[in-house]
Amino acid sequence: MAQRLIVIGGNAAGMAAASQARRRRDRSDLEIVAFERGHFTSYSSCGIPYWISGTVSGPEELVARDPETFRRRFDIDVRMRHEVVAIDLDRREVTARDLVRGGEVRERFDELVYAAGAVPLRPAWAQTDVEGVFGMQTLDDGAALRDWLESDPAPRRAVVVGGGYIGVEMAEALLLRGLSVTLVEQADQPMSTVDGDMAELVVEAMRDLGVHIRTGLSVSGLEERDGRVRGVVTGEGTIPTDVVVLGLGVRPNTDLAADAGLPLGPSGAVRVDRRMRVPDTPGVWAAGDCVECLHRVSGMPVHVPLGTHANKQGRVAGINIGGGYATFTGVIGTAVTKVCDLEVGRTGLRETDARAAGFDFVSVVAESTSRAGYYPGTRPMTVKLIAERPSGRLLGAQIVGWSEAAKRIDGLAVALWNGMTVDEMTALDLGYAPPYAPVWDPVLIAARKAVDALHDGAG
Repeated sequence: MAQRLIVIGGNAAGMAAASQARRRRDRSDLEIVAFERGHFTSYSSCGIPYWISGTVSGPEELVARDPETFRRRFDIDVRMRHEVVAIDLDRREVTARDLVRGGEVRERFDELVYAAGAVPLRPAWAQTDVEGVFGMQTLDDGAALRDWLESDPAPRRAVVVGGGYIGVEMAEALLLRGLSVTLVEQADQPMSTVDGDMAELVVEAMRDLGVHIRTGLSVSGLEERDGRVRGVVTGEGTIPTDVVVLGLGVRPNTDLAADAGLPLGPSGAVRVDRRMRVPDTPGVWAAGDCVECLHRVSGMPVHVPLGTHANKQGRVAGINIGGGYATFTGVIGTAVTKVCDLEVGRTGLRETDARAAGFDFVSVVAESTSRAGYYPGTRPMTVKLIAERPSGRLLGAQIVGWSEAAKRIDGLAVALWNGMTVDEMTALDLGYAPPYAPVWDPVLIAARKAVDALHDGAG
């Protein structure tokens, strides 16, 4: 009898695992059943803001492979609109609820991939039947918001609660749709993934674009009329709005895993080893936004929900299930985003992270330009480096600027991944041409400044 693989979650990690396992084992050796509660498989959650804004015309453009493709090309039994509600490790079976026709089915497994993803953080005041309040995690979430924005009467005012990546990108999307946008952040800065001095550059640019930013402000409730949201209640009064988007981040979707007895780590996500196996649970694997992994700089377990990691982790799990050998060796927290034309990139540790991890460090900020000063279209660029003292090893980097800014973080990520020092970085042979960089690239200028700071500290 063929073994059976059950996959919980039909997005990046789950379907990467399923397709990789199939490439190595045919149906006579391995049956594969994948359960997905939504309407789509293998889609780009990161592209949702660009669908909302109209930059991307429709959800089909965000789907890498639809269910029928997986059925036809990979012989995977994809069960759409099925939500797994229980895992029985002793009986080696899962229970799934049919969300369309009702009823439940039970399926046995020999191997199980838990790839349930993450869910948007939704505070108590947002757990309501009031219409017009949206989390943003799945294409179904995006579809619901699009329908609301195109309803009659069309919303004119929007409040985005939370200033992380989702919040900032959704603020841009709503602004591009012509809405008046207010972003509310409980902390003293949005973009907490970068240090305060760099976040302030983002705030200035967003305000220049017309986004109203309210920091240090907590939301306590909603005002509604006729079942529709009409305002967001804060400690400084009510902000009128026709739509609320939650940009408070996400948490790993681990309720089902915890109920089944799968181990959770300190981040609250499922613990896995380098091969994406769940420890002490034979035949069970986990991948994607529901798992934690090693931060290669701090050495700490972290939850970093990004599509890049989910695809890699799913691939690793699938290769191993298929009889091969692969490992996922950790993350360094590289990420980029934009607000209209402003680009933001970061990798490694922030100052607060470095301090919490016990590093002695220096940090420097270098101001430069994106291109040669005489070349048309040159814009300012700010690079921040954090380096260990006294070794000079790069610990983290952040970039805020306009054209040619964000992707420069990739070079810094490679340096960080390979343990380079800022002194070594000053000799990097980076590409130069006036349309793309000044003679001294902003990365090199920042590295030189970090070396000087280390020497000054040593003196």
